[in-house]
Amino acid sequence: MNEKDQSDDKKIRMGKIGPRPYWVLSISIVIRALHLVGAAVFLTTYLVNDVHPPAMFSRIVFASGAALICTEWMRHRQIFREISGASTLLKLVLLGAAYHGFLPARETVLSVFVLAALASHTPKQVRHRLLF
Repeated sequence: MNEKDQSDDKKIRMGKIGPRPYWVLSISIVIRALHLVGAAVFLTTYLVNDVHPPAMFSRIVFASGAALICTEWMRHRQIFREISGASTLLKLVLLGAAYHGFLPARETVLSVFVLAALASHTPKQVRHRLLF
């Protein structure tokens, strides 16, 4: 990394970070695993059968997603001003639009999963950068 890159890194505005107990981090790993299983079934039902997912898996996805937002919010206090929080809100809006028939369900759900993959695998300096 050259000097210009280092000076640019110092100008990046990151969201406020707060303390999060270790046990919350440990639980969030289990919650994330449940979320991934529920999300996989959710996506599969839209790609294969073009029907709504079983209610149990929908509940798992949304409940675990809400729990993950809470555990992340403990650490990243301005999460909805960061790219990670904004992408979560966008995913919810897109899923709601697909569910209510405003957008094509199959393509929208697949797009939400691509957005989720991009948002969750970007470097921390990008993912937690403040948007405003």
